[in-house]
Amino acid sequence: MTSHQEQPESAPDGATEPDPAGSATPARGRRRWWRIARRTVLLTVLAGLLALVGSVGWVRWQASGHVYAIEDVPEAPVALVLGAQVHDNGSPSGFLEARLDIARRLYESGKVRAVLVSGDHGQWTYDEPDAMRQWLIDRGLPDRKVVADHAGFDTYDSCQRAARVFGVRQLIVITQSYHIDRAVALCRDAGIDATGVGDDTARRFGSFWTKAVIREQGACVKALLDTLTHRDPVFLGRHETTIEDALDN
Repeated sequence: MTSHQEQPESAPDGATEPDPAGSATPARGRRRWWRIARRTVLLTVLAGLLALVGSVGWVRWQASGHVYAIEDVPEAPVALVLGAQVHDNGSPSGFLEARLDIARRLYESGKVRAVLVSGDHGQWTYDEPDAMRQWLIDRGLPDRKVVADHAGFDTYDSCQRAARVFGVRQLIVITQSYHIDRAVALCRDAGIDATGVGDDTARRFGSFWTKAVIREQGACVKALLDTLTHRDPVFLGRHETTIEDALDN
């Protein structure tokens, strides 16, 4: 009886044997690429969350103990009102009007002796500071007591310019309550002995308030970056004596 070794079936004419290693290589490459992509996305998300949590924590720490109700805030020479939207007819938006009304009440109660209004006047057709100044004058504040800063393009710039251009060393900063911690933190980082009063009445503008609260979280990241990089405001300029003159008169 003749024995023989079993032979594998031969491939049809013209065909080649499959290469298991070769066919698996593209699949392995795709799986590796997806692992790298998922890891990169995860690390990016984690880094973003850490930056957000860290910056919000820094803002709250800086402002802790320095935010008051209007009735309780200690006296200071100057109130700093941060700018917000002005309508096409030159009237302040509801958010801005609420800030200005706090400044008016502080002045009338004798808690401040001058008001610095700081906002965006980057285009001639849009002028927050003069609209703010006029609103206060129309409601009884002497014009010599209301000083306009026309280059307060953001909170950081307003605080830096209050210190470095107008020479303010102590102030009460005024804005909405969701924004007040960041405003106080940035003014204190600029070397100003700053306290703050936040407005809550604008909560009645429900959807606008909610959107602003959400945006504020990201703004805290920018605030911390600005302080770490020590950037100059968009416009710095020479020292102005208008606040000193307002306090002397």
